[in-house]
Amino acid sequence: MTRWMQRKARGAPRRSCFDERGAALVEFVLVLPLVLLILFGMVDFGKAFNYWNDETHLANEAARQAVVNSCPQCSSGQKINQWIRTEADSGELQNGGTQSISSPGIRVCIWFPNNTNPADDPVRDHAVGDPVQVIVHAQYNWLAYLVGQGLPLQSDLTGTATMRLEQPYNANGHDAFTTGPDTAPKTDASGTC
Repeated sequence: MTRWMQRKARGAPRRSCFDERGAALVEFVLVLPLVLLILFGMVDFGKAFNYWNDETHLANEAARQAVVNSCPQCSSGQKINQWIRTEADSGELQNGGTQSISSPGIRVCIWFPNNTNPADDPVRDHAVGDPVQVIVHAQYNWLAYLVGQGLPLQSDLTGTATMRLEQPYNANGHDAFTTGPDTAPKTDASGTC
């Protein structure tokens, strides 16, 4: 036997078929996508919950302005429906058109849910004490910043507030707000959302 063969037989470590070097790295690579999906999902859920909370606040603010039929913060000629959009916390929620919030951003709808139009009074469509409801709505795309618009996971985030009128609402178009959806606003208080 040659010297080289003797040295090789003595000192060469043999690899066993049960050698586990690198197993942790392989397991990490297999689990990493799931851990990242859970992490990004939690961040996305927090963002959606924040937007829903903001919509609820905006609906309450708009309902308060509507029940007193006054909008002191509105610029001249601006209705509550238009003003409340400018009060959103982020430009993404306000205008939409991003990966997370679809266009046109939030939609504001003010309407009378009980259809309490007194037939005997054609001048005053809604009297003090009638309920008025504000709905602030936006479409949220889940995990859109991760996969773009290709993932069709969407939710409608909606904040609502209902209060009772403290001032009469005359449906002549000169009041502080219009009723119905933004796409087809009504001045006769007949719109529904």
